[in-house]
Amino acid sequence: MLAARNICKRFSGVTALENVNLELAAGKVTAIIGENGAGKSTLMKILSGVYDDYEGDIIFKGNTVRFKNTRDAQHAGIAIIHQELNLVPYLTITENLFLGRELTSRWGTLDKKAMRLRTEELLLKLKLNVSPDSLIADLKVGQQQVVEIAKALLYDAEVIIMDEPTSAISESEVDVLFENIANLKKQNKAIVYISHKLNELFKIADHYTVLRDGRTIESGGMKGITHDMLIHKMVGREIDIVRNSNAAITKSVLLKVDGLCLNKPGNQQQLLKNICFELYKGEILGIFGLMGAGRTELMEALLGMHPELTKATVTLDDQPAKFKSTTGAIKAGMALVPEDRKKDGLVLGLDVKTNISLSSLDKMQGAGLIKNKAELELAHKYIAALKIKTSSEKQTVKNLSGGNQQKIVIAKCLATQPKVLMLDEPTRGIDINAKNEIYKLIAELAASGLGIIMVSSELPEIIAVSDRILVMAEGAITAEFEAGKATEDNILKAAIADIN
Repeated sequence: MLAARNICKRFSGVTALENVNLELAAGKVTAIIGENGAGKSTLMKILSGVYDDYEGDIIFKGNTVRFKNTRDAQHAGIAIIHQELNLVPYLTITENLFLGRELTSRWGTLDKKAMRLRTEELLLKLKLNVSPDSLIADLKVGQQQVVEIAKALLYDAEVIIMDEPTSAISESEVDVLFENIANLKKQNKAIVYISHKLNELFKIADHYTVLRDGRTIESGGMKGITHDMLIHKMVGREIDIVRNSNAAITKSVLLKVDGLCLNKPGNQQQLLKNICFELYKGEILGIFGLMGAGRTELMEALLGMHPELTKATVTLDDQPAKFKSTTGAIKAGMALVPEDRKKDGLVLGLDVKTNISLSSLDKMQGAGLIKNKAELELAHKYIAALKIKTSSEKQTVKNLSGGNQQKIVIAKCLATQPKVLMLDEPTRGIDINAKNEIYKLIAELAASGLGIIMVSSELPEIIAVSDRILVMAEGAITAEFEAGKATEDNILKAAIADIN
């Protein structure tokens, strides 16, 4: 039904996809597998019209096509169901389905009866026993997933792309989804299925395509393929790893976390389940997990971002710690470099000096006013210490490179004089030289006695930088490895563990 031939995509000179090939058959489920950053999402965005500037050809039902936008792709018959559901909570199911494509009467008014009737037909076909007038906010996540499928069918889509569709739904809801997928196959729809839960692929996938580092590695039928074979195809490379050797580690426990649980807002579903671990002074503790594993939620809970939803017994530097707010956690000695530096870590329109001092303004003021001299001294201290490449402390942050922006976020955290520094994907979106500088900086901070918790999606990175590695899957810790005994295979196996 659809073939992608020699697809190449570059972002500012960085190659995301290189000569990628993919074939989708009618009435079949094709699993796209690969590590985080392998190029899966980029390829799906090309197929669904998000990106139109690429090299190569897309052949759909025998014709070469190039979609200018997502609407073009939808009209042609290609729909994508994103991991983050794209629904308006306080509109009804009918209103969500027809949003932007409303049916009108001959007088130009909304034909609510026709839209409701069509919604009823779709819900019946998908075996979702709820009223078309139900608000999305009142539905379970699994039911919302079915509504997304209904949106795709309303377009009469012939290719349906599902990106991590089970990352936020229960086992019973997964069964309903698989039943719907089986029905779609009977209707001769071509399904693209992306999931890190490999056990699911053996239940529903007919074919697989492996992407690695932006290239197509292998395609074939699922028959005869084993779990371990898929993992090897995903990883499948020899890496020259320079392991971290940190002489500063002591057996002095800096942070102890017992029984940390985090509930999802609005219900009792647990995002984090009985998390227990220790962090030593001078240690770099790596945390690896695939998308939806709960890594970021763990960092946020430790920073006191969800106090009403979090339960835990935490000890920091031999003192009981209850982080009822981020302010309390920061004062106790916790700091977090967030995953999205531009959204959560920086004020891009402000200068270097102001961004560095934002987290410690209480130390910069006197008589209710900010002391410019103190602010300048702080900025100069960290510009020199972290080797931030900037024309001056007055340089606007948005004009700096990604690596230097990340150093400013780290400087802002260090200015609070933390005991524990948490780094969520600290090298995401920066070039290899900047990555090496960040690695060196992390090692230096740990050598000074700081406790470091580092989250990364990159296996070579987590193995090279960490002294010890915790692996997370579905909100729980599934394995712990000393860095010297960790391999990509055993980490990935633990990350894909079915803990239900």
